[in-house]
Amino acid sequence: MADLFAPAEPVAPLAEALRPAATDEVVGQSHLLGPGKPLRVAFESGKLHSMILWAPPGVGKTTLARLMAKAFDAEFIAVSAVLSGVKDIREAVDRAQRNLEVHG
Repeated sequence: MADLFAPAEPVAPLAEALRPAATDEVVGQSHLLGPGKPLRVAFESGKLHSMILWAPPGVGKTTLARLMAKAFDAEFIAVSAVLSGVKDIREAVDRAQRNLEVHG
């Protein structure tokens, strides 16, 4: 019998639990992920390039960025334009530069 007062196991928020784990699971964004489109070509060629993802909230920017980081074995550093300032951006750039020096 389970203990009613035992600490509960942490559960991911619903949005995180439903987040696509692969590009084939992404719904929409065919202008970026369709055959021959920019992000599809990047994934297939293995060549990551610099980009800015700009769109309304909830359309999948973070999901695409996480999928790219996973596919290219890169670290994902989330920086929100709404919640972050210059200090946060500098810290993210410094962290990325240290990772580049250590891991190449």
